[in-house]
Amino acid sequence: MNRDIYQEPLVSRYTSPEMQHLFSERFKFTHWRTCWVALAEAQCELGLSLVTREMVDELKAHVEDIDFELAAAKEKEIRHDVMAHVFAYGRKCPKAEAIIHLGATSQFVVCNTDLHIQKKALQLVKQGIVNVVANLARFCNTYKDMATLGFTHYQAAQPTTIGKRNTLYIQDLLMDLAYIEQLELKIVARGAKGTVGTQATFLELFEGDHAKVRALDELVAKKLGFNDVFPVTGQTYPRKLDMKTAETLAGVGMPAHKFAVDLRLLSNLKVQEEPFAKQQVGSSAMAYKRNPMRSERMTGLARKLMGLPADFAATAGNQWFERTLDDSAIRRMDLAQAFLLTDAILKLYVNITSDMVVYPKQVERYLRAELPFMATEKILMACVERGKSRQEMHEVIREHSVAAGLAVKEQGKENDLLERLAEDDRIPFELNEINGLISNYQEFTGRASEQTTEYLREVVASVLERHSDLIGSTDASLTV
Repeated sequence: MNRDIYQEPLVSRYTSPEMQHLFSERFKFTHWRTCWVALAEAQCELGLSLVTREMVDELKAHVEDIDFELAAAKEKEIRHDVMAHVFAYGRKCPKAEAIIHLGATSQFVVCNTDLHIQKKALQLVKQGIVNVVANLARFCNTYKDMATLGFTHYQAAQPTTIGKRNTLYIQDLLMDLAYIEQLELKIVARGAKGTVGTQATFLELFEGDHAKVRALDELVAKKLGFNDVFPVTGQTYPRKLDMKTAETLAGVGMPAHKFAVDLRLLSNLKVQEEPFAKQQVGSSAMAYKRNPMRSERMTGLARKLMGLPADFAATAGNQWFERTLDDSAIRRMDLAQAFLLTDAILKLYVNITSDMVVYPKQVERYLRAELPFMATEKILMACVERGKSRQEMHEVIREHSVAAGLAVKEQGKENDLLERLAEDDRIPFELNEINGLISNYQEFTGRASEQTTEYLREVVASVLERHSDLIGSTDASLTV
C-alpha cells in the first residue's frame, strides 16, 4: 500500500475481495478483450471476409495477456483509454491487429462490460441478502416466544416478541431480493449498435444486409452471456437503467440502516447487542464501554448509499440526445461505489446477525416497568368478575395510574402501580394475585409468536430453499 496517497476506504477497509475484483482494472480490461473476441468471432461466423478464424484464435489466445504499462503509456499520449487498449491488444495480436474493434465505438466495450459487471455484482448482493435472511430466520425462531417491550414513537407500547420484531427486517430484505431479481431481467446487452446506435458502420461492413446486422447484434450478446439485447440505444445503453440499479441498491441500504439504528437503541437499553470480540476496545477513554461500532458503521455506509440515486437520476436526465460525456467521470465513481457500499453493508449485516446477544433479564426489567400500565384493562376486567362496578374500578385504577406515573417521572421512583392497587381496599385482590394476573408476559403479545412461526414457514422457508446454494457462501468475519 502506498501510504503517501489517498486510499479508498471501501476497498482498504470494508468490502469483500470478490466485489473488489469485479470492479478492478484487470477484470474490466480483460472483459473488454472478451467483447472484442465476441465481435470478431460473430463477424467471422456471419461471413465477413475481413475477419478470419486465425485472427479470432489469436485474439482468444491473448485475452488475459495484458501489458498494462504499455496501455497506460499510450493512453497518456493519446488521452483515450479504449484506443490505448486496442493498441496494446494489437501488439500482442499482430495478425488480428487490423480488425480489433472493427465497426465498433468505445461504448461497445465499455457498456457491455459495465452490464456484465453489474450482473456478476448483483449475484454477490443476492448472496449477502440471502445469508442475512438465513441468520435472521434462525434468530427469529429462537426468540419467537420471548416477550419484549414494543415501541411506537420510541415510547413504550404493547409487548411484542423479539422474534416477531426481527421478522420485519426479513420482510424488507425479501422485498429487496424480489426487486433485484426483477432488475436482473432488465440487464441485457448493449450489443453491437455502432456510434450513435444506428449500426451504420456494421451495415456498411455487411454491404447493406440488414438481417446480418441484426444477427450480429444478437450473436454478440449471446457470446457475452446475455439472453437479450436492448432493441434500441443511443451511443450508450440507457442510463435510466443505472438509475433503477442505484435505486434498487439504495433499497438494500434503507432496511439495513433501520436495523442498525434499532440495534443501537437496544444496545443503549442493554437489551440486545451486536457481537463483541473478546479483545475489542469500546472506547479509548472509557474502558467499560461496549459501543455498537459495527451498527454505527453500517448506518454511515447506508446513509451514503441511500444518497447515490440522485446522482444517477441527474446523469440520466442530462444525456443530451444520443449521449454526452459528462456521464463518464461520475459513473466511474458512483457505479462502483453503489455496489461496493452495498457489499460493505451486507458484509456487516451478515456479521452482526450471525451472533447477536440478547439479555433476558433486561428484557424482563423493561416489561415489568411498563407492563402494569398496559395490564390495567386486564385488572379492570378481573375486578368486574369479582363483582365490582366497572365504572368505580376504572376511576380507582385511573387515579393510581396517574399517581404512579408522576412518581416515576418526577421522583425517579420505580413503577409501583401494582402495589398501590393492592393496598387500596376497593381493589378485591392481594398483591400476589395481581402479580399473577400479569406474570405470563406472552399473554400480552397477541399472535406475535404464531405470526413469526407462520411467516418463517410460509414465506421465508421457500425463499431460502430456492437460494440454498447461496447460504453460507458469504464470509461473516470482519478484519477491521
